[in-house]
Amino acid sequence: MGVDRSAIVDRNLLQLIERWEQRPGRSQTIRPDPDDGVRAGTSLTGREALELLESQFVARHLDLVARDLKKRGESFYTIGSCGHEGNVVLGRLLSERDPTFLHYRSGALMVERARHVPGATPIFDVLLSLAASREDPISGGRHKVFGSRQLWVPPQTSTIASHLPKALGTAFALDRAHAVGQEVNAPADAIVACTFGDATVNHATAQAAFNAASWTAFQKLPLPLLFVCEDNHIGISVRTPANWVLNRFRNMPGIAYFRGDGLDLPSAWNAARAAVDHVRRRRAPAFLHLEVVRLLGHAGSDVETEYRLRGEIEADERLDPLHRSVELVLDAGLVTPTQIKDLYEEIRARVVAGGREAATRPKLESAREIMAPLAPHREDKVAEECQRIPDPAARVELFGSEKALPENATRRRHLAIQLNRALTDALATYPEMLLFGEDVGRKGGVYNVTTGLTERAGIGRVFNTLLDETTILGLAIGAAHLGLLPVPEIQYLAYYHNAEDQLRGEACSLQYFSQGQFKNPMVVRIASFGYQRGFGGHFHNDNSIAVLRDLPGLIIAAPARPDDAVRLLRTCLAAAKVDGAVCVFLEPIALYMMKDLHEPGDGRWLTDYPPPGDAAPLGRGRVDPLDAGDEADAVASADDLTIITYANGTYLSHRAARTLANAHGIRARIVDLLWLAPLDEDLIVEQAAATGCVLVVDESRKTAGISEAVYTIIADRLSDRMPQLARITGEDTYIPLGPAAHEVLPTEDSIVAAAVALMQESKRDAGS
Repeated sequence: MGVDRSAIVDRNLLQLIERWEQRPGRSQTIRPDPDDGVRAGTSLTGREALELLESQFVARHLDLVARDLKKRGESFYTIGSCGHEGNVVLGRLLSERDPTFLHYRSGALMVERARHVPGATPIFDVLLSLAASREDPISGGRHKVFGSRQLWVPPQTSTIASHLPKALGTAFALDRAHAVGQEVNAPADAIVACTFGDATVNHATAQAAFNAASWTAFQKLPLPLLFVCEDNHIGISVRTPANWVLNRFRNMPGIAYFRGDGLDLPSAWNAARAAVDHVRRRRAPAFLHLEVVRLLGHAGSDVETEYRLRGEIEADERLDPLHRSVELVLDAGLVTPTQIKDLYEEIRARVVAGGREAATRPKLESAREIMAPLAPHREDKVAEECQRIPDPAARVELFGSEKALPENATRRRHLAIQLNRALTDALATYPEMLLFGEDVGRKGGVYNVTTGLTERAGIGRVFNTLLDETTILGLAIGAAHLGLLPVPEIQYLAYYHNAEDQLRGEACSLQYFSQGQFKNPMVVRIASFGYQRGFGGHFHNDNSIAVLRDLPGLIIAAPARPDDAVRLLRTCLAAAKVDGAVCVFLEPIALYMMKDLHEPGDGRWLTDYPPPGDAAPLGRGRVDPLDAGDEADAVASADDLTIITYANGTYLSHRAARTLANAHGIRARIVDLLWLAPLDEDLIVEQAAATGCVLVVDESRKTAGISEAVYTIIADRLSDRMPQLARITGEDTYIPLGPAAHEVLPTEDSIVAAAVALMQESKRDAGS
């Protein structure tokens, strides 16, 4: 068993105070005016230094008690702030109205920030979080996090850089919103701060944020963002090369560099104050580099002696920032050693007593309780929001005239045009909506879906971003934090995988880890799926949706028809607005411009524009009512076969249905799922039971596609009367370039063949 370094660190500080008491010639007289500077060369006053030291003591004792509680099985988290307590200065210098995203070692900052809000209880809040109590005011026992709605600190559960892009997004959206006259939940002079460690700066996600900040500042666009690197020179056991952070960031274009000694309060104060003032005054980003030290290892389970020499560990312990802070106030004569010791022990007693109490508080006890804040869906409220008609004058202004309103059009149009109209309507309905991504501006998107939207709504609301999906989604999360309604576009489904943790680790988890106190509503538009006649290969024909279906609470829409695309988009926007939902809207590229169904010129895949107020019920599929020509009567009376599908599969299944009816005498009803999450389980079961024969047409992959979920739903709920089942799916492969793509995706012919085989098998079984 290793030596208990926490006891040693605690004892070292007490011994320092005792030695000070015994030093000859030291006066016990308290300085008469604590509002003077604590020493030459700093604006930090003695009074401020004492209060900061008190917060440092609180953070230290929270870390010590966390380890004691862990030994008794009463707490479940031991990553602490020991050695990083110099970040306390930011707790004072930042306002509680400055959105702040915190590193897990920013405990002293959080404690000091709580001074801004009378009645705040930072000690007990942290202890409840450590004990995983459902009374924890931020996460309700779901994770140990620093977070508070009052203090404008969203809960942060990962510090592997995933919070940097959303901090950048919040800073960018803050000034953008005020520039276009949109009120947000932060004042116009607010800045955004995020803290992180030196190892974090090497992560690709961090690099994306730094690059985007530099790119934005280079163009003279406002970006009031403060990066704070708490540099302790080691990441778990991996050392940061000497001066790496300094040399990497001191000359980054557009980002001002400030450096301070985080072990010394006046030095940290001077650097932090200069950095905060720079960002607030110039509305430009800055990088604050605080040199700190890591004490007690990475976490309670980390045995440092396995990778560090004992002498090195002891040398770091002699750098303890609390030693410097205590020496500072004692040397200034602000307090006596006895008073300092009494304060330290009084705080210890409060924290220990709080820990005992927190350990007795109730825990989460059921899956229902745990999942309650995950992704609330108030279908009645969403439906009500869907029916809200946008301001007529706003619609006329955006569309150009009364005559140009899309419901007045006499021609049916394809999916891309109807989506363009729906987005225009959405911009009229939601003044807080922003639409952005690669090429969405004047170019109008790769497939012209956003054509003219910048001209209609203005570059402040519809604009291009740099070509980085992590930044695009981070911008969306940050804008949503402020109360805006972002609609980011990811150019292709394959590109989403470059940035998937922004949804997995950040956007979709926020309500869960904040008990709904924080929300980041958004609708992510993604050009998706295959069937582009061999063009583009894998990156432009990705059919993998498993990583999306795996995200708890994520809403996924996948339309096939133009009118459905409009209705589903309206519902996604309403769910985001009402419930803070995170939605992904998968737009089938191959159907963007599709006009015909069976023969050239038949126009059977064109539709009218659904008037405002007409929306799709959330999570509800339907038996497709499409009048598709020869097979229309067969669909209406379908009693032979149920085809369950979505997106391109819906289009292909309608083509196949005519062949099945005319060439094989098989009547097929087509169930369009419309929503891939949540799936309409009742409809699936009802329609499977109605015919007793089910063919699932799933353009995603065989493994982890929709077909597996549909099969499971049917098996779970129809186990006593299982229908005949078959599926046709994409193969478990990347999609190749050229005509070979059709060899690994469902086709009209393969659907027909699978349906005929299924019906033949059904007849054989019935005959036996």
